[in-house]
Amino acid sequence: MSARLLLLCPGQGGQHRGMFDLARTDAQAAAWLERAGLPAFDDAAMFDNRIAQPSIVGATLAMWEALKPRLPMPALVAGYSVGELSAYGVAGALDPLDVVRLASTRAQLMDAQAGATPPQALVAVKGVRLERAHMLARDHCFAIAIVTGIDGCIAGGLVASLAQFAQAVEAAGGSWQRLPVAIASHTALMAGAAAPFAEALLAAPWHRQECPVLSGIAAQAVTARPRAVAALSRQLSETIQWSDCMDACAEAGITVALELGPGAALARMLQERHPHIACRSVDDFRSLNGVIAWLGRQIDQIA
Repeated sequence: MSARLLLLCPGQGGQHRGMFDLARTDAQAAAWLERAGLPAFDDAAMFDNRIAQPSIVGATLAMWEALKPRLPMPALVAGYSVGELSAYGVAGALDPLDVVRLASTRAQLMDAQAGATPPQALVAVKGVRLERAHMLARDHCFAIAIVTGIDGCIAGGLVASLAQFAQAVEAAGGSWQRLPVAIASHTALMAGAAAPFAEALLAAPWHRQECPVLSGIAAQAVTARPRAVAALSRQLSETIQWSDCMDACAEAGITVALELGPGAALARMLQERHPHIACRSVDDFRSLNGVIAWLGRQIDQIA
């Protein structure tokens, strides 16, 4: 069976000060970063939406700019949260500079929604089966934002309800960790951002898509603009089914996956769930040549 390449585009969580360094070793990617107009990186604010979303998208697409002349087009691209927007830049449906601008718009719209409510929070929950986690979230004014496994998820809600929700998780035998994100992404608290973001997406110039992108909310391959706009706007306030997405990648015959960074969480999750898929992140490597060499051992089409 021939190799089938999956590219993974991360969401928030793995950003770090050095996340542009490897891409900048490539002249074309370095020049692209200069044109991208990314916000100035600030350690104290790197999890703020206004900085995090365009920066993560920028780092991901800069890495693709560096790697794409030496790689075959992937069989599939999948993005986690804001990474789903990056995925359409990788797939050629949107110009990468437009994707960065859309990421800034997305962040502004989500910030506006958060500003209209009391403070919000995101929490990682482990050790509680999904059905039980749904019940606990519902009973304590939280909602499941991202499903990562049969007993793992991200939940979002109001800070005022966090203590009771966390206590219920512990009582059910689970553990929890508050994430450094002050917005309850992928819950109904973001519903007001969906329509204006869809308008922003429709106003952007779209191009012929070169490969499918996986929808986070449906775990289905998307190749057409109307479905892409619907998926990208709806996922602001609907649950991301990431465990289903990983299963869909395996069902599509993916044999090798590369996370474009920053971070390596998606590669680790996929490797744990589907060990037969060779998975790495660019953050595992010290050079672009190292990335290409590893992929070359998996995919014989690489020159």
